[in-house]
Amino acid sequence: MEIRFEADTGMNRGWAKVVTHPAEQEQWKNLEAAFQAAEKRIIVINASNNRQVSLETSKIAVIEAEDRMCSVRLITGEMYLLNTRLKFAMEALDTPGFIKINNQTIINTRYIKEFSATANARVEVLLTNDSSYTVSRYYINHFRRSYHG
Repeated sequence: MEIRFEADTGMNRGWAKVVTHPAEQEQWKNLEAAFQAAEKRIIVINASNNRQVSLETSKIAVIEAEDRMCSVRLITGEMYLLNTRLKFAMEALDTPGFIKINNQTIINTRYIKEFSATANARVEVLLTNDSSYTVSRYYINHFRRSYHG
């Protein structure tokens, strides 16, 4: 099978479009499994049993600073701990789609439902799980450049 890569500026970051001949449709599950196996993962701590868990970064909705550690919240509501400070968590992710929106929070733009301006030149971001976060004035320009949703 020959593989060609093309760029489409109309697509969101983090998306991939695979076009095949209809006769190759039975290979789609293998291709999907290969892409998912290649996805970036991080090691977090399950606080209930103190065990390490490997998470796909695409499932992470929010990372918040918790003193010398970070809390990692999935879009399903599950919560884990990341044994690093927030400034190093962004480097550990190394995945497009994560934006630091204030000194305590990194969000995954994949789960942004909507955002709106609030008082004091800030932006309120609503995620698909109905949790909301505030983009501080310092990070607004970065948020605007990084998120095109």
